[in-house]
Formats: sequence, C-alpha cells, structure tokens
Amino acid sequence: MQKDISNIIKTIYDVELDIELTRPESIFGDFSTNVAMQLVKQLKKNPREIAQKIADEIAKFDYVDKVDIAGPGFINIFLTDSKLIDLVYSEPEKIRKREICVIETNNPNPFKAIHIGHAMNSIVADTLANLIEISGSTTHRVSYHGDVGLHVGKSMYSLLKYADGDISKIDNIPENERNEFMSKMYAEGSKAYKSSPEIKSEIDVLAKESFDIKDEFYRKVYELCKEWSFDDIKNTMVRLGNKNIEKIFLESQSDPIGVEVVKGNTPKVFEKSDGAYIFRGSEHGSFDNVFVASNGQGLYAARDLGLMQLKNEAFHPDKSYIVTGNEQAQYFKGVISAASLIDENMKDQTVNIPTGLVKLTTGKMSSRDGDVITVAWLFDQFKNAIDERGGDSDDSIISGALRYQFLKVKIGSDVIFDINDAVSLSGNTGSYLQYAHARACRILEKSPMTSGEITDIKTEDYALIRKLGEFSEIIEVASRKLEPHHICNYLFELAQEFNNYYEKNRIIGCSLEQHRLNLVNAYKQTLKNGLEILGITPVEKM
Repeated sequence: MQKDISNIIKTIYDVELDIELTRPESIFGDFSTNVAMQLVKQLKKNPREIAQKIADEIAKFDYVDKVDIAGPGFINIFLTDSKLIDLVYSEPEKIRKREICVIETNNPNPFKAIHIGHAMNSIVADTLANLIEISGSTTHRVSYHGDVGLHVGKSMYSLLKYADGDISKIDNIPENERNEFMSKMYAEGSKAYKSSPEIKSEIDVLAKESFDIKDEFYRKVYELCKEWSFDDIKNTMVRLGNKNIEKIFLESQSDPIGVEVVKGNTPKVFEKSDGAYIFRGSEHGSFDNVFVASNGQGLYAARDLGLMQLKNEAFHPDKSYIVTGNEQAQYFKGVISAASLIDENMKDQTVNIPTGLVKLTTGKMSSRDGDVITVAWLFDQFKNAIDERGGDSDDSIISGALRYQFLKVKIGSDVIFDINDAVSLSGNTGSYLQYAHARACRILEKSPMTSGEITDIKTEDYALIRKLGEFSEIIEVASRKLEPHHICNYLFELAQEFNNYYEKNRIIGCSLEQHRLNLVNAYKQTLKNGLEILGITPVEKM
C-alpha cells in the first residue's frame, strides 16, 4: 500500500515521498495517512483537495473497499473483506533473510548463584533470538561464561577452607542443596576479600591459579564445582523457557587469544603504559580502559576481543548480539570501538543491548557480597503466589509469568513488579494470556464441529478480525526494532478484543457456530504464535 500510494503521488504531483500509514480506531478504517498535509507546503493547495485526488486513485486498488476524507485532509482507507481475511493468515516479512547472526542467550558465571538479573538478560536475549530467527536470519544461540578470574578466586578461597583437604566434604553435599552452597561460598569469599590485605592477596593468588591450575587438590575442587555450576545453569535455562544453545564459549578460551590480539595491535590501537596495555576509549565516546594488566594477565576487555575472534571463526556472523546490564554499556562501547580499529570488518558487527534494573516492590536487587535474589528463590515465590490463588504452579506457568514481566517493558527500562500481581489472571500478565489461550481451547473442545479458516466476515466480527490482521505487522515491527514489548502489548489488546466479542456473541449452539469457531481458532492460533515468540508456553489447561 505504501508503494502504491507513493506511485500515485509521483504520477499526479511528480513528488517522491515516504508514506506513513497508521492504524486508526476501527470505526475510522483499517489504515490512515496524513500524506495530503505533508504535500501542502510543496504544492501550495488546499489539503482536502489534495487528499481527494489521492483518495480517488486509492479507491481503485483491488484490495480497497472504500476511502474517506476526514478533518483537514486525513485519508482513511477501508480494506475489502477478502484482504482483511488474508491479513489474518499473512506471514511477517523476512527482513534479515541474508544475515548470519550470533546471540548470547545466557552468560551467568560458574561458581556464583544465578540471580534475577541473569534471568532477565537471558530471557530478553532468548526472545530476541526468536525474533531474529523469525525475521529470516540464520541464528546461532551461544553462551559465554567466566570460568577464570577474581570471582573464581573468591569462591575457591571458601571452598578450599570448607574442604580442608578432603574433597568428599564437598562431594557429599546433596544435589538439591548445591546451588545454595555455591552461593554461600561465593558470598563468604567476597566478604573475606574485603576483610584484610593478607586475605585479599591470598584470593588474588587463587584467582591467578584459575588460569593455569597446577595444584591437584585445587583442580579437583575446581572441576567438581564447575560441573555443578554448569548443570545448574543448564537446568535454570530450561526452567526459564529458554531454547538450547548451540555452543559454549569460556573466558579461559578467549583470554589467550585476546591478549595476543591486544599485544599484536600495539601501538596501532593500544598503548603500553607501565607494563599495562591501555585503550584510550575516552577518544571514542567511552572511557580509558586497561585491556591487559602490567603482570601480563588479560582482563575482561581483552577476553571480549578474544571472544569476538572465536565467534568469527565458528560462525562468520554479520551481527553478534550481547545483552547485558545498562552499567556495561559504556564498557562495551569502548571494546567495540577497539575491535573496529583492529579490523574494519568488525565495525558495527557486535551490538550491545543494555537492559535496565530489575526491582521487586521491595526495591533494587543487591549484587554486593553475593547478596542477590536468586532465580531458585524467585521460582519458589512465584509458585507460592500461584498456589495461593488456586492455580497450577508448574514451571511452564511460572516461567510464563516471569518472562512476560521482563518482556512487556521496553528493553532498557527498569522492571518493577509485584509477584502477586505478576501471576494475576485479570491484568496485563503472562498468566492472563496463558489463561486466555486455555479458555479458547476449551471453547473449541466444547463443540462437536471442527474449526477451520475464516471465509467471510459478519458485521460484529470486524473489530476482532482487524486486530487479528495486525499480528504479522506487529511481528515485523518487533523484529526490526528488536523490541518484544510490542508483541506483549498487542497480545493483551487482542485478548481484550476477544473478550468483548465473546461477551456479546454466543458461540456454542448458535446458528453461526461454525463461523464463530473459525474466528476462535484464528484467535487461539495467533495467541499461540505470539506466546511462543515470547518463549511462553501456550498451555491448553489452567
């Protein structure tokens, strides 16, 4: 339609113009454009006169039923019934069909508890991967984890003290207590690190040891707890509803590559100062950052450069997406700038997508000294809230409620929610949409008739069918902008529109039962498709 209207304007007025179409209230049509007002300055004519000429030509399109002029010159376009039905079943445009994309869909570090911030970033990244994939890209889901460094040193300090030379003390910890145990060990090590210069120095040595383990007992404890951590990460991602990853990258792999890259691009990109290798990020909208320490040890930034090399070797991506907390946005701006200077082909390849803060109604989560809201605790709280309202609290329901709370807010905004509100069946929640899908399934099950596709439109159907027809358009917008909240808003509006229809129109046992079952089926399928893009299970019973 945009192209067709552009051609009309070029033909009539010899003007090239990008056409903007909006969705008005359904009583005013299916699409509206203010193109006539845009042309007033150039043509120096009355906008309604311009609008009428354009409208007369639009009315000739075979997919247009009628065209109205409103106000000073708005053009309201009504589509034919057949086109409205076509839109209900249309597929979103493949806007990335030639791209190869890599996206990190989880990156919690081993030896630490998986907290609510990890959950949000993982859920957001997994959903973005769904959108990227739907938009036609060859999409590779990966993960990246810090298996070396200071956080390992802090955990190992507590673990080695706890074991006291006997690995069985750790090995005998029951499986259901391991996550809490690991969280406690990291918290104790974090506090000890600040307690005295002597302990700080001891932990620094243990951190360095993680890069090149020589002590056999250290290795045994390290490997055992690393295995526990990765088991917990894998299980947690399943509980959250994330899809499986294709490849795991580790900091122990990227570190030597990154150090070599930094040294090999000095003084071209980096400068050496007192033995350390520094990137002047302040000249590129970031901050000055040390990539390699004076002792030759690679730091986070060097490892991220190494990771870029590993991703390129494995996948040769056009784009590589990393979802992190907002506090890392400036850091990544510097790393990405450095990568672009190292290799022009890496310019704009890596994209950092920062998220906001996660807050419960009790306030901001604290990450100091291991004091965090863990995902395991959060699942327990959601389970209790769902049980209290008499619902089925399996993981698919819990993850649906949790995912929706993170995804309905525009990425980058803070997420603040009350757990009881998040599982409500009457508000803008994942639970409400899962219930809406289950309700549609029940309606279809009650009828002996088999539902099919919509073939015609009755007067009372228009509002619902128009809303159903927006789905592929919404998916295109969400995919292009990488903003899942558009889908959340749409699904909530769709469910409300169906409720309005259902309150006024009997379905089972009426003369239009077959026709209305077809409408319910289209509604159910659209809900299902939207929920699956969000990573939420479209349950059939609640």
